[in-house]
Amino acid sequence: MQVKAILGDITKFEADAIVNAANCTLLGGGGVDGAIHRAAGPKLLLHCMTLGGCKTGEAKITPGFRLPAKYIIHTPGPRYPSMKPDVAEEKLHNCYWNSLSLADQHECRTIAFPSISTGIYRFPLDRAASIVAETFVEYAQTHETGIDEVTMVCFDQTTYDAYCNAFHSAGL
Repeated sequence: MQVKAILGDITKFEADAIVNAANCTLLGGGGVDGAIHRAAGPKLLLHCMTLGGCKTGEAKITPGFRLPAKYIIHTPGPRYPSMKPDVAEEKLHNCYWNSLSLADQHECRTIAFPSISTGIYRFPLDRAASIVAETFVEYAQTHETGIDEVTMVCFDQTTYDAYCNAFHSAGL
């Protein structure tokens, strides 16, 4: 499983699946979530209305609709200041782990992630990047995965640098 980080717009990224940093309602919001809903079109909202929401750290999958991705994997990240740090870290790990697992179940060979919870949910970026790198290593070591490529699609240079550093430190 090859892991890399790039600067870009996840709504334009071509992959079998992209991950949405969703809220628990799955009905759209701000940031990445709002951008994905706008780009995918109104059918995404209608589909999400049938899913009954999603708990923090869990993941659900929908078609990609108007996106260049076949699937959208929705995972609500932890709101860092409102949880104990160890609980928030476990929930963030679960976001990435459960998204990879769903991608595997749907035979996705490529998956793209945003930086979950590091925006308005205020998860510390460097710690999040380390957790993500550790999760990717652990997943690859414990699963016979069909995923060939995992890409972190970073919105800005600071986020990109944090993931590049974490991936380098983890030997990815």
